[in-house]
Amino acid sequence: MHHEYIIIGAGPAGLQLAYYLEKSSEDYLILEKGDCSGNAFKTLPKHGKLISINKVYTGYNDDEINLRWDWNSLLNDEGFLFKHYSEKYFPDAKDLVQYLNDFKDKFGLKVTYNADIVSIDKDEHFSLKDADGKVYTCEKLIIATGLAKENKPCFPGSEYVKTYTKASINPDDYKNKSVLILGKGNSAFETADNLVETASVIHLLSPTPVKLAWKTHYVGHLRAVNNNILDTYQLKSQNTILDAEVTKITKDNDKYIVDFSYTHANGQHWQIVVDEIISCIGFSFDDSMFQGAAVPQITENKKYPRMTEFWESTNVEGMYFAGTIMHMRDYKQSFSGFIHGFRYNVKALAEILKMKQGKDAFHRERLHSFESVYEKIMYRIHSNSSLYQQPGFISDVLLINDGNVEYVVDIPVDLIEKIYQKSSHIRFTFEYGKKEHPDPFNVIRMPDDGDNSTFIHPVFRVYQDGVIVEEYHIPEDLQNEWDKEMYTTPFQSFLKMVLPLERKNMSQGERHETLDNYCS
Repeated sequence: MHHEYIIIGAGPAGLQLAYYLEKSSEDYLILEKGDCSGNAFKTLPKHGKLISINKVYTGYNDDEINLRWDWNSLLNDEGFLFKHYSEKYFPDAKDLVQYLNDFKDKFGLKVTYNADIVSIDKDEHFSLKDADGKVYTCEKLIIATGLAKENKPCFPGSEYVKTYTKASINPDDYKNKSVLILGKGNSAFETADNLVETASVIHLLSPTPVKLAWKTHYVGHLRAVNNNILDTYQLKSQNTILDAEVTKITKDNDKYIVDFSYTHANGQHWQIVVDEIISCIGFSFDDSMFQGAAVPQITENKKYPRMTEFWESTNVEGMYFAGTIMHMRDYKQSFSGFIHGFRYNVKALAEILKMKQGKDAFHRERLHSFESVYEKIMYRIHSNSSLYQQPGFISDVLLINDGNVEYVVDIPVDLIEKIYQKSSHIRFTFEYGKKEHPDPFNVIRMPDDGDNSTFIHPVFRVYQDGVIVEEYHIPEDLQNEWDKEMYTTPFQSFLKMVLPLERKNMSQGERHETLDNYCS
């Protein structure tokens, strides 16, 4: 029952990490409390439709670049992809469950099902006990349980509220009823959309305004596939979207009186009377199984465990986190809360675990000429999925030493800060523009101005002794294809200026000429 690594959870993150541990012939075991892999997706999302896109027909034949629009596949070298299980753009959750179980079988991943871990402690080793009394021990523990604890409202009368996971999804149960939904995320709008045809009135309420994914570029904000009810509110078709906070709920026969205070109306108080109240206010990390020296620190919002740039607990050495909970490191900044984001994090975590054992990790490719560096960068620009799916969080690094360049792919930016902070290097990321626009469909574009590009585009930052000395943005492109002369010519001039491969053989006059070309 003792292993080097134990992973708790056989969801996408647990299986992804096991794939890399299996390839490295490591001693590991996944413990899963359910009876199959991806068990949570058997019941969530409640209405059975994923909002992670599955674009099968992209016009490209390269599996790597196609991962930019495949948000459900796990990384592997054998082309075992989710597109073979569904061609739906927004696929059914049951198809993901089937894919994950077949992934486990195809790669021979070691999983023990029906192992419900009820306590975790740490002394010399981690000690895990399941509901049947079995004890497992390990040197390093990886928690891949996701956000498993449903948040519940807390105000007088909250006992009258049904939670997202418990409320009926049968629209007939709400015929001609008025319904209050707490929350304005995708689960709240998914619930509302399901009831539009039968409920008499639907109110969505939370203290903060709706945030739309197509405006913020954050896929965790409200997605268009769930937002039909916004039309009914703006066109005064009975439904409402309220920025407010509930102060109390009282019951009056078979009705509920909801008292609330508006957020943006000078504290104005109001009342509504409804037949049903459903809470859709999200999920958080469940730390109930930890005890003693194994209790991890939790973030202030109680949503995530605290972790270092290695995704290791800040206070429990040897405890790592994988999957959705990795989002603590880039909360609402990048996409680590979703399969298409954390699959790259988990790949990096596998390299980190190698590094912790003193093994070679994060392979370096040595490049000796400007042409080889340029070709490598252009290949990565046009084919990578990792930088594209984790904008600003995952980076390629060009390490500059003694006139040579070593190219390293797919390292988290905050890990670069830890490992390469004082070295001379170039970081290459994909990023969205930082400026916000009141109307994202009415943006004045400057075609040659990469610094002010709104959409995703390549960004290069040059560091010397830990200090940024140059920054270069390749302007956004309509179809994300940066092989046109308008992009390549100025970019080559930039590279010639910052790479020692060209400079070391140049005269002083030639270096000035190169710099002048870049500046112009």
